[in-house]
Amino acid sequence: MRVVQVTATIRNPADHDRSWDGLFLVDTGSTDCVVPGDALRSIGLVPRGTRTYELADGREETVDIAPAEVEFMGEIVGATICFGSPGVEPILGLTALESVGIEVDPVSQRLKRRPAVRMKRRQAAPELTAL
Repeated sequence: MRVVQVTATIRNPADHDRSWDGLFLVDTGSTDCVVPGDALRSIGLVPRGTRTYELADGREETVDIAPAEVEFMGEIVGATICFGSPGVEPILGLTALESVGIEVDPVSQRLKRRPAVRMKRRQAAPELTAL
């Protein structure tokens, strides 16, 4: 399987003038995005909590997280960003991709835009009848 990468911008939602650009590995096995923590701090992001993730080898790792804006392929989405180690390869996770209707084409191994973002239609609750 070919490596799929995309250029993306991480933006501080409280100050849109503060941003960081990078080449991200598209990882459909990752839920959230990962960016070197020093890069996130340089644009004024600070951890807002921690989350435990299961790594590909089965180990668990607890990392700092924060909300941020992610811009790629002309789309902007709010996403959870993990504070990675210095020098870690940035990862664009599945949640950011799906939120804007972009997926990896399994044949060409390239990103493609869906005609529409997927959304489950919620049915109205059935009326309760008196017994």
